[in-house]
Amino acid sequence: MGGSRKTVAAGVSFVKEILAESNRVTRVTVPASELTVALQCGGSDGYSGVSANPALGAASDLLVRHGGTVILSETPETYGAEHLLTRRAISQEVGEKLVWLMRWWEDYTRQEGAEMNANPSPGNKAGGLTTILEKSLGAMAKAGSTNLVDVVRYAEEVKARGFVFMDTPGYDPVAATGQVAGGANLVCFTTGRGSVFGCKPAPSIKLATNTPMFKHIEDDMDVNCGTILDGDETVQQAGQRIFELILRVASGEQTKSEQFDFGAAEFAPWVLGATM
Repeated sequence: MGGSRKTVAAGVSFVKEILAESNRVTRVTVPASELTVALQCGGSDGYSGVSANPALGAASDLLVRHGGTVILSETPETYGAEHLLTRRAISQEVGEKLVWLMRWWEDYTRQEGAEMNANPSPGNKAGGLTTILEKSLGAMAKAGSTNLVDVVRYAEEVKARGFVFMDTPGYDPVAATGQVAGGANLVCFTTGRGSVFGCKPAPSIKLATNTPMFKHIEDDMDVNCGTILDGDETVQQAGQRIFELILRVASGEQTKSEQFDFGAAEFAPWVLGATM
C-alpha cells in the first residue's frame, strides 16, 4: 500500500463500503439447512463421553437430517479412534483423506519432539481422562451417527452438507477459528472442567457435562447435560433440547458468552512449528 498511513486509509475506506452494503441487509427467515455448526470440546472430563458429547451428537443428527451441516475437528483428539469415522465415510476417497491426516500428524508431532498418544492435558487427567483413546472416543460422540461426507483442511471452505471433518489442532481457540473461517455460523462447545470460551463472530453455546460444575458457574453455561447422569433425561431428550436451543440462538437469542461479550480476543490462527 505504500506505508502504514496509506494501509490504514485503505482499510477504513473498505470498511465504509462494506458498511453501506451491510446496512441494506434485512433479516429473513431461513431453514435449518442454512446452519453450519462447529462442534467443540474443551476442558473435557470423564463425563464428557457419556453426557454432553453424546447429547450434542444427537443434536447433530437432528440438524443433519434437517439439511444442515456440522463440523467435527481437532485431529489429534480423533487419533486412535479414526476407524470409527472412516467406516462412516461416503466413499473410500473421503475415508483415505482422514487416514492421510493421521499420518501427517504423526510426522508433524515427531518433528516437534512430541507424540500423539500424550495428548490429554493435566486438566483432562484431573477430570478422569487418562489416555488419548479415552479422550478421542468421547470427543467423536459429538458428531452423532450420520455419514461422513467430506474431509477438509484447516479453514478451508466447507461446501458439502452433512457431517464434515476439518483438520485442526486440538487447541480450542485455534480449532474454532478454523471452523468459523470455513463457514461455521454457530459453535456448540462441551466442557467438563468449565471452559468459558466465546467465539466472535459466531455464537458459542456452552454444554456442561455434569450438574455440580453447571451449578458452580451457571453464569457461563447454557445447557446442563448432567441431567443425563442424574437420570432426569435421556441422551436423545437432551439432544432435542440442544437442537431447539441452536435454532433459538440462530434466531437471535443470546448465549451466556455473548451476554458477557466473551470471544473478541480469542481469534487464533494455526501457526505451524515452534514460535520463539
